[in-house]
Amino acid sequence: MTITSRDALINALGNYNTRFILDKPSMASQTTGSYVSLWRAAGQPGQGAIPTTAKACDNTLVGGMNFAQQTEPATSYGAYMEVSTSNSAMTVEIHDRIADNGGLVGNVTSAQTVGLDLSALLATSNVAARIGDDDYSDVQWWLEWYTATGSTAVTATVAVTMNDASTTTLAVPWAATRPIGHLISLNSLVPAGSAGKFIRSVDTVTLSATTGTAGNFGVTATRVRMALGSPILNYKSTANWADLGLPEIKNGSCLVPIVLTSTTSSGTVRGGGKIVHG
Repeated sequence: MTITSRDALINALGNYNTRFILDKPSMASQTTGSYVSLWRAAGQPGQGAIPTTAKACDNTLVGGMNFAQQTEPATSYGAYMEVSTSNSAMTVEIHDRIADNGGLVGNVTSAQTVGLDLSALLATSNVAARIGDDDYSDVQWWLEWYTATGSTAVTATVAVTMNDASTTTLAVPWAATRPIGHLISLNSLVPAGSAGKFIRSVDTVTLSATTGTAGNFGVTATRVRMALGSPILNYKSTANWADLGLPEIKNGSCLVPIVLTSTTSSGTVRGGGKIVHG
């Protein structure tokens, strides 16, 4: 059944859908007003593995929400979401984790190779469709922490390649002791000289000094698909297809929760939703 009408959408909500569950414990030692990845949190979906090399992610990975893959012309859409959190004034987002890498450390000051180039992954795991606009403008890039780095604040110089194949560097400040799950957005740090361009790949990361502890961090590329605010603690907020914008969920998407915190923890996150097919 192809969804071509409101009646077909209502039918899919009742009969042709994949239900996803969110049940994640709180991650401590965060920064108020920061983004936190729940990739490494236990619960549902399961705990994702720490990446070791630059790779495309897909719906089969532990850590992502698996859903029924469709045969064209049928496709999938985010059509319902509900969430409650133990912190108030939070936002829970569902992102497609397009690609990632890990294994970078905080106690090395030489350039560390990332090599996460989406243009080289377009033919893998349906990445070409999952990135959205082909100028990479829908892709969000992050530094993501898998193990806490040390207590010295540093600046990271991140070398990137833009959608027009030009190169530039981003100056990324980070405070002491970045914890597991911490995210720093790279998109907002594109310098004025590259305004209007979009990151295609992250090439290297160079720290201004050692943080004192190796830890483990990496680079992640995502695309937000759904989002829902949780204004009151332990209150179930809901969003229907119109609230969510009925985003298309492409085959291969690795759907993961990311939260925008209101305090120094991610809070427990419970809820779920429906991905409809047709």
